[in-house]
Amino acid sequence: MYVDHESGTTRWRIASALLATCLLLTAACTPEGEPEPRMTLVIGIDVSGSFQSTGNYNDALRFAAHYIYGHLNGLGELEKPAVLFVGSIGGDQPGEVKSFQPIHAFQGKTVDEIDADLHGWFPSGEALTDFNPFFERVSTFVKRQNLVLKPLTLVIISDGVPDVRSSAGGEDDRYSRISLEPLEFLSRRVTIRLLYPSPTVADRWEKEVPRRRVRMWTQDHEVMRGWRNEITLGLDVDQQEKLWTWIDDNVDHRTSRRIF
Repeated sequence: MYVDHESGTTRWRIASALLATCLLLTAACTPEGEPEPRMTLVIGIDVSGSFQSTGNYNDALRFAAHYIYGHLNGLGELEKPAVLFVGSIGGDQPGEVKSFQPIHAFQGKTVDEIDADLHGWFPSGEALTDFNPFFERVSTFVKRQNLVLKPLTLVIISDGVPDVRSSAGGEDDRYSRISLEPLEFLSRRVTIRLLYPSPTVADRWEKEVPRRRVRMWTQDHEVMRGWRNEITLGLDVDQQEKLWTWIDDNVDHRTSRRIF
């Protein structure tokens, strides 16, 4: 039987050339070392009077400005979010829902500009700290924007003390009444990071807030105040490697799921 070896060789060369072209196009569309962002990042800022009275409010917002800037620009080992929302926790009435600022409100801004915006959008007052409406609002946003397949991280900047009444018997059940149910099956991976509580409140969140699939990480105010010590004077913010490493180690720490 006759076999056209020359024709077969030609077809092989054409196929190889097409494959090489496809690989080059793929590499051009996906820059080396820059994977496509996947994380949905939601930041909640406690605007209650109780958080203001701790003396941590202004420091916390300044930290939040650095945190947002660092993540948006992928500085150090910080993960770039695909989606970012920032909103307040608390309202004048129980159950009051507030709006969220989207990622576009922060892109291209400096740390100082973000800090000024946060103070302008989220002024501290006599609002009540009610975490449940915030979690419900996050659930609505994620479902509405079809983000259920992306890892979800909620960063809560707060003293962590809910302004809800305890049971009639006088037992302090404030933390057991915090409901993470809207978040439990919202994404394949949901993480809550509570920043600036007291050590006692942090412990109560970890032990008393009911959860099943939601991962939780708390960092108390005594540790959080140390972020400023990681800033090297004279260096541009983009070059503050010590700070970005500190954030990655102490705030963005990888968590494990604990079943209750």
